Amino acid sequence: MPQKVKMLLAIDVGNTNTVVGLLKNKKLVRSWRLTTVRERTADEHAVLIKNLLALGGHENEDLEGIAVSCVVPPLLPGIKEMCHSYFDFDPFLVEPGIKTGMPILYEHPQEVGADRIVLSVAGFHQYGGPCMVIDLGTATTFDAVSEKGEYLGGIIAPGIGISAEALFQRAAKLPRVEIRDPGQVIGRNTVSAMQAGIFYGYLGLIEKIIDLAQQELGHQTTNVATGGLATLFAKRTDKIHHANPDLIMDGLQILFDMNR
Repeated sequence: MPQKVKMLLAIDVGNTNTVVGLLKNKKLVRSWRLTTVRERTADEHAVLIKNLLALGGHENEDLEGIAVSCVVPPLLPGIKEMCHSYFDFDPFLVEPGIKTGMPILYEHPQEVGADRIVLSVAGFHQYGGPCMVIDLGTATTFDAVSEKGEYLGGIIAPGIGISAEALFQRAAKLPRVEIRDPGQVIGRNTVSAMQAGIFYGYLGLIEKIIDLAQQELGHQTTNVATGGLATLFAKRTDKIHHANPDLIMDGLQILFDMNR
């Protein structure tokens, strides 16, 4: 009887969402998106994740390990406790001192978020360098990687979701709107006008920052968008060459293998 192929449980804890993924033969086969709750305990994380695995027909014995990227420090002790108590694994954590194969040319390397390192490593491994990874998350981040695979630095802008929410919260007569491409720049009603401002405003931000960064670098880059809105924006600009919403899962697999 052939031996069952083990899977990696990858957990990306972001400021807004926590993504849980299963990778088999280095390919993402299943993923779930949870709301990040800073007060969530180890037991609560375990209930959620073990139930998700059970619904997919998976159990602890199917796993070869757990890889974690976390940018919410208060949640990290609970995640580690969950891995030990409920899965009997010492998790691989993306933190200073791990092998990345990528020199970090930042003034203070420890300041670079774990998610940005994971995405940069994955972007370079999958698409080569020089490249730029655009993550459309709680913050909109741009990370530049050289032709030799060096992390050069990046740009951090307010995220699309929090900007849209701030508009709703601070302007009494403006409604909360879905982030989408309204199809035309000039809105004919309040909702479409807001959607145009949000969508085309961020599209312009993405295109302009890519242009300025490439001017500063002195060469073109391969540009990869990731995050839940990656495909939406990639459809409307030729500045984004690839849209890969699950890039961070691929990066966790790469780093897990590199640090075995």
